[in-house]
Amino acid sequence: MIIIGEKLNGFIPSVGKAIRERDDAFLRDLAVRQEEAGADYLDVCAAVDAEVEAETLLWLAQLAEDASSLPLCIDSPNPSVLASVLPHCKRAGIVNSVSMENGKIETIFPLIANTDWKVIALTCSNSGVPESAEGRLAIFEQIRTAAKEYGVAENRLLIDPIVHTLSTDEQSLSTFAACAREIRARAKSTHVVSGLSNISFGLPARSVINHAFLVLAMQAGMDAAIMDVLDREMVGLLHATNALLGEDEYCMDYITAFREGRIGPKKD
Repeated sequence: MIIIGEKLNGFIPSVGKAIRERDDAFLRDLAVRQEEAGADYLDVCAAVDAEVEAETLLWLAQLAEDASSLPLCIDSPNPSVLASVLPHCKRAGIVNSVSMENGKIETIFPLIANTDWKVIALTCSNSGVPESAEGRLAIFEQIRTAAKEYGVAENRLLIDPIVHTLSTDEQSLSTFAACAREIRARAKSTHVVSGLSNISFGLPARSVINHAFLVLAMQAGMDAAIMDVLDREMVGLLHATNALLGEDEYCMDYITAFREGRIGPKKD
């Protein structure tokens, strides 16, 4: 399971304030705590005005790399901003994200073709997100074809079938799960990813929904998540589910997480 820590994101009010004020200490602490909690990558998203995004995202990425030994998930909807930041990163990480919207794949895939960078690819196009699983899978196939043309191996693709907010689409999980199962069946080395908190937007007690979604999505084949790695219950559920699904030989990852104090009762 690929764990991407979500906390260095300017859309989170306290983090947005820290980014605007260039509060290095606050942001470094978030990077360190996410690494200690077991993240594999740190998502970094500036969430600032377009005219200052490239400079701010580069500053945030360099701060995170300096504070942590983890590779980054460089997050922006603007492919030109992503392209400007990637060459300055110390370690190959994940590009977040591309889709079949005009210009995104054409900008990013040539840039990462001969590197170790992975990439999150959303199943949407200029027409938006298809309502049906079949429509999203058709976009997945277009992404898959483009990756092959540019020399981006399938094991470097993290496909996000996109989960709609549950409060507006009660079939959100069912559609996501259908996509996840089919993607893993068609391309066994390709990863399936989601931003877990997207499903609970607008609902009370959001963590309850997020926790349930994590377990059910993993059962459907999701093997990567952008998540709150500081949520100990969430991390515990992730390791337990991975073990129960037979993806953790002799439960060693689960046992290691417990021994390191990342799951179970918090040690004083």
